[in-house]
Amino acid sequence: MKYMSLPDPNATRILPFYLAMEEYAARIIGDDDIFFMWQVEPTVIFGRNQLIESEVNVDYCREHGIAFYRRRSGGGCVYADRDNIMFSYITRSDEVQTTFSTYTNAVATMLCGLGLNATASDRNDVLIDDRKVSGNAFYHIPGRSIVHGTMLFDTDMEHMLHAITPSQEKLTSKGVQSVRSRITTLSEHLTMDIEAFKHHVRETLCDGEICLNGDDVAKIEQLTLPYLEPSFLWGNNPRCEVKRGGRIDGVGSIQMDIELKHDAIQDLHLTGDFLPLCDAHEMLLERLRGKSLTPPALHEALEGCDAGKWIMNLTNEQLISLLTN
Repeated sequence: MKYMSLPDPNATRILPFYLAMEEYAARIIGDDDIFFMWQVEPTVIFGRNQLIESEVNVDYCREHGIAFYRRRSGGGCVYADRDNIMFSYITRSDEVQTTFSTYTNAVATMLCGLGLNATASDRNDVLIDDRKVSGNAFYHIPGRSIVHGTMLFDTDMEHMLHAITPSQEKLTSKGVQSVRSRITTLSEHLTMDIEAFKHHVRETLCDGEICLNGDDVAKIEQLTLPYLEPSFLWGNNPRCEVKRGGRIDGVGSIQMDIELKHDAIQDLHLTGDFLPLCDAHEMLLERLRGKSLTPPALHEALEGCDAGKWIMNLTNEQLISLLTN
């Protein structure tokens, strides 16, 4: 795996630049996988399918100068600052679940090399002593997979707790009273500073370097522009007649806004921190449009399909249960 470096690594850049850098890496990738680390000023980043009003405390962020952006991958909302390291991994493989598992296990093994009791969870986290230190998400384009995530080193917990607004359902489903009780930082376990840790990561995971130049940076900046469009940032929040949803262990939260006409499904909109393996909205709508919102009709519509190929770890029965509440 090669480490991708910028010509001015100490320059201050907004978070979408690094998301665009991942896209650029996916375009130029050769035979080797690519990895890089980055840090940003205080920023909240939320998933492709999430509603900003439900996941981000916009007023708090504006009051405290915390930026917020949407990414193209699924998953939940995270907070990043200069004491939080972001990891990006790009590979030629399009076997998403295998790639995801390989990556999170590699990160856990890297942490074990520092004497930490680190493990990869069955969804998207890396844990130390059963407390979350890294959350990850992914998306893929044909022939390419992009995995990115956090590595909490010594982040500002107060900003993290107030800038993100997770539902009480999400907290109680994990058997905890607060976000603070289920996360940890590397500074609680290590004596090395953040730069020494970054050196360890690079030396452990990478065996070479790809050095970008000014022309590369200019191309990345062009790829950054779509992330800044208001239509992408705020997304769509359609008016629907029926709302369904809940949280499923190993899958995440899924909320469905469903538009009905004469008791038949006409449109639906998915939000939540689930991990999509494709355009789940389009795949579901293709199967369910015109169908009655009843278990028999939904069973018939989904016959021969596997919801787990659309949303990670989701079964057809769980999907039907969500739709029919």
